[in-house]
Amino acid sequence: MNEYLTLNRANWDERAPAHAASADYGYERFVKDPAHLSGVVTFDRPLLGDVSGARGVHLQCHIGTDTLSLSRLGARMTGLDFSAPALKIARQLAAETGAEIDYHESDVYSAADVLGAGEFDLVYTGIGAICWLPDIARWGQVVGSLLKPGGRLFIRDMHPMLGTLDETQPVITPRYPYFEQSEPLVFEEPGTYVDTDVSFEQNRTHEWNHGLGEIVTALLDAGLTLTKLVEHDSVPWNALPGFMSLDTATEEWRLAKDPQRLAASFTIEASKRP
Repeated sequence: MNEYLTLNRANWDERAPAHAASADYGYERFVKDPAHLSGVVTFDRPLLGDVSGARGVHLQCHIGTDTLSLSRLGARMTGLDFSAPALKIARQLAAETGAEIDYHESDVYSAADVLGAGEFDLVYTGIGAICWLPDIARWGQVVGSLLKPGGRLFIRDMHPMLGTLDETQPVITPRYPYFEQSEPLVFEEPGTYVDTDVSFEQNRTHEWNHGLGEIVTALLDAGLTLTKLVEHDSVPWNALPGFMSLDTATEEWRLAKDPQRLAASFTIEASKRP
């Protein structure tokens, strides 16, 4: 049952140092520039609004660049991830930048047990996170457990429409399920999404797509009220090589031709009902 955790953790453990060393994550820029924010949080900021003073938790925080960015916006941040090597880097980055961020090692489904229920004003989940989770309804319950009454979730992630597409074909082709399936999508991919010369050995992953309706329903069933749903034509990585172009102003990738054809990512904000 937990084979996906073993495989996916090994994949992320191996890639964390390469991500930290890449220009894409900008580790050294965070250290040198106290005002620097990640491209992801910069994109999120207009919809995210003011987080100053909020007690926040970043689920699936990886090496902590988005977590640090939220801290720099004034939130009192906690980060949670299942990868010990990633958290080692996140803690090192916080120490080098003087940020007070509390990091915990755990899978998402155990987050409330590790961090405590009803402790947070903000649950933040960044891009490329929920595809690693087999059960979106269970994720919604975790989010609801972590939030204080009146607290809010903010998530931006890959749109499930984009998740159906096969990027290896000469023509963009729907191939994968739009809706959550009990069995994982199994991928064997030797590289990673940043520019690196590192060769990896842990290349198999288990992933799931979740329909937009399934995500919203998971949050409603967990006692949250939907307050914002925005679909975007861009993502912060080249999800369809050969078909996308980079907007250097936003560090986002969208279809080079007629980008309005594709919902590439989405933002959801939801608040916990009293």
